[in-house]
Amino acid sequence: MPHASNIVYCNGPESPHAFDIVPLQPRNGSLDAKCPVCDGRGQWNTEIDLVSFRCKRTACDRCHGAGWIETGNDPIAIPDIEMTADGHPQWTVRYEPSKGSTVDPAKPGLANP
Repeated sequence: MPHASNIVYCNGPESPHAFDIVPLQPRNGSLDAKCPVCDGRGQWNTEIDLVSFRCKRTACDRCHGAGWIETGNDPIAIPDIEMTADGHPQWTVRYEPSKGSTVDPAKPGLANP
């Protein structure tokens, strides 16, 4: 038997129900400030049922789901999956520059000329 529902669609983090039941992400120690887009949550609802609170979520593009951002020049380490030469998936760490960074993400700790 189907249950009652009241599904709301959210267009982004500015929608009224975008952050319903989305917890704040803990700071992992290597990032400096709460993300200004998701306010430290790392994700938001794209669709939520206000009766059962079942939802679909999307990760924040600014902080990559961490909820926290780097405010200095340090590159940001993001866990990723790559395919090996023999076609198997393998966990790796991808480095992305922070906003305004002069650090080469391929060589953490070395500034670009």
